[in-house]
Amino acid sequence: MKIRTQEFENGQAVLHIEVEPQEMDKSLDETYRHLAKKVNVPGFRKGKAPRPILERFIGKEALQEEAIDHLIPQLCDQAAQEQKLEVIAQPQTEVLEHDPVVVFKATFPLRPKVELGDYHSIRLAPEPVEVTEEDTNRVMEQIREQHALWIPAERPLDYGDMATLDIEQKREETPPTTYKGQQLPILKDSKLPMPGFAENLVGMQKNEEKEFSLSFPEDHEVPRLAGEKYEFKVKLSEIKEKQLPELDDEFAKSVGQDVETLDALRDKLAASLKAATERSARRDFEQKVVEAVAAMAKVEFPPVMVEQEIDNLLRERDLMLRSQGGLESYLRNIKKTEEEMREELRPKATERLTQSLVLGKVVEEEKIEVSDAEVDAEAEKMISEANEYNAEALRNILKTPPGRRSVQESLMAQKTVQRLTEIASGSITEVEAKEEGVREKSGTATETEQAGEHAQQEGGAEGEAKGE
Repeated sequence: MKIRTQEFENGQAVLHIEVEPQEMDKSLDETYRHLAKKVNVPGFRKGKAPRPILERFIGKEALQEEAIDHLIPQLCDQAAQEQKLEVIAQPQTEVLEHDPVVVFKATFPLRPKVELGDYHSIRLAPEPVEVTEEDTNRVMEQIREQHALWIPAERPLDYGDMATLDIEQKREETPPTTYKGQQLPILKDSKLPMPGFAENLVGMQKNEEKEFSLSFPEDHEVPRLAGEKYEFKVKLSEIKEKQLPELDDEFAKSVGQDVETLDALRDKLAASLKAATERSARRDFEQKVVEAVAAMAKVEFPPVMVEQEIDNLLRERDLMLRSQGGLESYLRNIKKTEEEMREELRPKATERLTQSLVLGKVVEEEKIEVSDAEVDAEAEKMISEANEYNAEALRNILKTPPGRRSVQESLMAQKTVQRLTEIASGSITEVEAKEEGVREKSGTATETEQAGEHAQQEGGAEGEAKGE
């Protein structure tokens, strides 16, 4: 084997490899012996047909192609070892020449390279969190809406009412479909069941019947519905109007927040809203920090890793769309191919992969570790927060090596992002970060005891045993 040329680009090693004549002869001989045992040659028992006879029977070119296919993986392994390539997947190969010697190109995907920038110099501050009285009032009104009563009304139908309808709808050249006793909120500019439907009902009297036609817009987001025309026959059988409860202490007691007065409810809502706003602000801040660290890094990875990340995103989409028939059904509805969807996801996949690799390098740099006690404690916490139907199944999953590894990776990511946000906010210096990493690496007795206590608190007796 001779390596004619060698190039490194896009996280790949591209080698042009020339096959030595003796290597090709050996592979041809091995291929002949292998095929002779499988191919029925008239006049010969299996394995007994001479090579010239077998070549004439199956074709010399076919024998050579089989020999090349057999030889190339071996030479790729040999080349990777000789060149000390850190290969992460099987290489892509292409035969360039057959005569006078065989030459092929092998493209090896290499282990990603990550060079972190001076991320300890990053300084960012989270956005200040402020919850106004207007914000609290808005949530209060939402709860008030949820506890509203619907009272029969003897007047024409108006926006904001609840209508009970018998609906017959028909599309051209299809039989009509009938729905009895359908309750429909009458909302201005509603797109349900299609744009303009509610507007055609406003002003109707109880027991009145009406016929009208509607068409979906030509630029509708669901292509198969664009421009489709429907004929409707409706009968309005009941009109109800919304009656909001009074904002008083009785209302506060009724909403199930364990409060006795309206002021107490307002205070509790404000605190809950502030906590939720702070969580959202913290997530936004963490994402900004990760993006800043990734922007400073030099990352090189092979294209095959992007394809794998796109596969992951497609699987996630498929799970999210499972109740709607899955990804395949969704693609049919929007008239897109999977390849078109892959290209749309490519930028997101590249960004997610880059950030993941950068965080992995930070783990090494900061010497961040997760102990078994921490994994046990987190697993018990997850189980305790699951409902009674899922708790036992979750416990069995988290006992398996993949389940524990998933928890460990999640905790590792949390710790890494936390360390970066501490650095970015200036609450921990580079020296302190390194000292903290050494402490995590060594696993002091104090840390072990704390992890055991955490496990005991979160997981009861089982957590205590594992924490110790």
